[in-house]
Amino acid sequence: MTKRFDLLTVGGGSGGVAISNRAASYGARCLLIEKGRLGGTCVNVGCVPKKVMWNGAQLAHAIEDAQDYGFRIAEVSFDWATLKHARDQHVRDLNDHYARNLASNKVQVIRGTARFVAPRTVEVNGERYSAEHVVIATGGYPTVPDVPGAQHGITSDGFFDLERLPRKIAIVGAGYIAAELSGLLQALGSEVTVILRREGLIMSFDPMLREGLMEQMRADNVEFVTNTQIAGLTREADGSCTIRCESGTRLGGFDTVIWAIGRTPNTATLDLNATGLATDELGFVMTDEFQETGVPGIYAIGDVTGREALTPVAIAAGRRLADRVFGGMAGRHLRYENIPTVMFSHPPIGTMGLSEPQAVLRYGLEEVKVYQTRFTPMYHAFTRRKVKTAMKLVVVGAEERVVGCHIIGQGADEMLQGFAVAVQLGATKRDFDDTVAIHPTASEELVTMRNARPARMGV
Repeated sequence: MTKRFDLLTVGGGSGGVAISNRAASYGARCLLIEKGRLGGTCVNVGCVPKKVMWNGAQLAHAIEDAQDYGFRIAEVSFDWATLKHARDQHVRDLNDHYARNLASNKVQVIRGTARFVAPRTVEVNGERYSAEHVVIATGGYPTVPDVPGAQHGITSDGFFDLERLPRKIAIVGAGYIAAELSGLLQALGSEVTVILRREGLIMSFDPMLREGLMEQMRADNVEFVTNTQIAGLTREADGSCTIRCESGTRLGGFDTVIWAIGRTPNTATLDLNATGLATDELGFVMTDEFQETGVPGIYAIGDVTGREALTPVAIAAGRRLADRVFGGMAGRHLRYENIPTVMFSHPPIGTMGLSEPQAVLRYGLEEVKVYQTRFTPMYHAFTRRKVKTAMKLVVVGAEERVVGCHIIGQGADEMLQGFAVAVQLGATKRDFDDTVAIHPTASEELVTMRNARPARMGV
């Protein structure tokens, strides 16, 4: 016998939980299926535990800077196990919080692996469930390269299982995860090497951001090995790992190697053929702007779609979908433009809208101007460790509408949100100029920049 619901969601990550709770608030009978811990990647092996570790790394920098503020610290030690225990308990508390919220909203939760047996029917643990509306929100998992010895490395998931701080670690990758883990591990005391296929980190970001980040990371003694392809990994007799490069170079002596080369969508076990739904060549579920897959009654949200793999995006997409399908808000959907994001690197980055090269491609070289500044913030005015702050506003047209806002430096993670609202509302450079600055802060620079330059190609 098949049990029926109004909404059936496969995946209990941020997006799946969000749409289930919102739909239930409209009176929908909801079923959520999740094989692992509630909260998905973000809560368990992503944003939340990563931010805890980043906070710890920020404290390490603060202790270093404290001496320049007159504090005398006789002895400092760091216990990885203490931080890991507190972090893991916080994650367990969040798992329980998610479960309580779902229960209070009368969302039924089933633990197990779902596979489709018909377009809107799944089988879990030998039982069948169907719904008028089905949402695929299964997220993704870290990709491991197909090279000999790859099993000797770990992924970002494995990072959160580490019982001790690595002495010497290699991180292979150039995106968010590589940048964030390398910065926090260096701050906490590891010797870090980042191995890049090309010349730089975070290549999709504005050039000012990636260049500024790599400059500071090098100043903090993170080593970069660029333009390098990995041929394999070997575990040596002493337990260390050696990385073999296609060029013939060998990099050795690593306690740990982390693969941070991307993520693969969780679609392989869903038996999507039973739905008539096709994925792209990488396995992502393709959707339109309304999260619809093209198969009536089947939607997809979050990382499994391959669009803006960010927790707030999955949550927003899920809630707007519930508003439209169950809340009577015709046309309600997430706009995938001007999405702000923060990278918890060292220093942090806040960015939204178009980079300078993207703006030139969209609007043409003659239409784009740039306001930019770089300075030492007051906090670092007299510390021995100098960390620069840099900001850029990308504007278009005679009215100088702001289409890109990019910040790297202390506090970038917190200051972007308010400016993101302004850009979302179509603010111009004049609107920024007419806003009274808050002094003394770094963020005041965003409303006091005066000298524009023409945009450049290929920056």
